[in-house]
Amino acid sequence: MALKELSSLEKFLGLKKHNKYITQGDNKVPVLQSNNGPMVGLLTVSSHLVNEAKRPELLGTSTEHRAMVHQWLEYRVTKVDGCTREEAKTVLKDLNLYLQDKVYLAGNCFTLADALMYYGLHPLVVDLAVHEKEHYVNVTRWFDHLQHYPGLRHHLCPVVVLRNRVYISGHH
Repeated sequence: MALKELSSLEKFLGLKKHNKYITQGDNKVPVLQSNNGPMVGLLTVSSHLVNEAKRPELLGTSTEHRAMVHQWLEYRVTKVDGCTREEAKTVLKDLNLYLQDKVYLAGNCFTLADALMYYGLHPLVVDLAVHEKEHYVNVTRWFDHLQHYPGLRHHLCPVVVLRNRVYISGHH
């Protein structure tokens, strides 16, 4: 999955030179071979791509903002990647609470944290039934916003997040 994510991130960033990645270990950690040696890990490689694309704002615009972005990137790798179905419920519940009054994960603008969290959550959200998505209304709102963010979705299928409600009345 991480290899497709990095390929999509390259396209989103407008990078013309597509890198060759390999994975290592049972967790399939992405590795990018550079002139200075291997770069290992989703966060390291994706941050490198953002810098290569000259899009530093995606990593944060201040020291505090960069720390927030990094925190969410760490959350993605430590909590989302490889989580079980039960752990996914906890992740979605926690994110739903956090996103209650937010549009983006770190501050008031789209960052790398949003992109990588979107890629990481996609397999979880796509498997949710409509009634389950309704339990995580803030995550669903955030997810739908990001899946429509220009150029972000690439290799991922769109996810239906809302259903048309049928209201039953006593009058037919």
